[in-house]
Amino acid sequence: MRFEQPLWLWLLVLVVALVAAYLVAQRRRSKYAVRFATLPMLEKVAPKRPGWRRHAPAVAFLAALTVLTIAIARPVADIRVPRERATIVVAMDVSNSMAATDVAPNRFEVAQQAAVEFVQELPDKFNVGLVSFARSATVVAPPSTNHQATVDAINSLELTDSTAIGDAVLTSLQAVRTIDPEDPPPSRIVLLSDGGNTSGSPIDEAADAAVQAGVPVSTIAYGTAEGTVNIEGRDIPVPADTEALQSLADATSGEAYAAESDEQLRDVYSDLQSSIGWTTEPREITNLVAGIALVAALLAALASLLWFSRLP
Repeated sequence: MRFEQPLWLWLLVLVVALVAAYLVAQRRRSKYAVRFATLPMLEKVAPKRPGWRRHAPAVAFLAALTVLTIAIARPVADIRVPRERATIVVAMDVSNSMAATDVAPNRFEVAQQAAVEFVQELPDKFNVGLVSFARSATVVAPPSTNHQATVDAINSLELTDSTAIGDAVLTSLQAVRTIDPEDPPPSRIVLLSDGGNTSGSPIDEAADAAVQAGVPVSTIAYGTAEGTVNIEGRDIPVPADTEALQSLADATSGEAYAAESDEQLRDVYSDLQSSIGWTTEPREITNLVAGIALVAALLAALASLLWFSRLP
């Protein structure tokens, strides 16, 4: 929490002074009572004492003054609020390695279903598009608020050979630029791959372009280290290049994830949906703090009236 007018916080010194004065007054009162009569006589004269209730109204009143002083200083807090607009491009690896069965029934089918659920859960006003990549990258569904078009495009994907991660990022950036160039909304690329960059542009070049465009790339390294795919009768290892994807995400201020199962992949997309759909903005919370001060003051007045028939 920070304050627009922090100088008002110096008034808290007066609150501290009131606390000290109250403690001194209570101590003097106790000494006077002891001088007034012996303890046995006090028990007979006033057998019932208010105990802690005697201090409760004062504590509530002092708390109200403290919180009211904070309100005067105009506090500002970072509040998590839903985004009103954004552009999300889902970049999916459709290389033949996605046929690996280390994720049942295979990587590709699980990736398709998880991506569909991710798109369907994004806010309706978000522009969502799809880029597929193997030997090259293609915009399969341009970013738009027609999420069903992107879902249909995901379901229509087919596998082919090679993996062009760099081209996938560059093509996604081209798709992002088609949305309101005069006032572009916040954008994000969500890239899933189960292999390394084997064709097309280098990943470093693509990362530099994303940084210049101000578009974070969040990556998902998908599959297990033991994954294999059968090509012409041979089992070929197809582990995800987690280091390259981590570097791509780090360089562009995105998030890097790894998923080795159906459940983990869905958890990743759920986390992405939460982070993409919300943002943190500074908001002045003076009204909220002032309301808390009012509640504390009312409690002080109510307690004093109920227990002592007077206002504090």
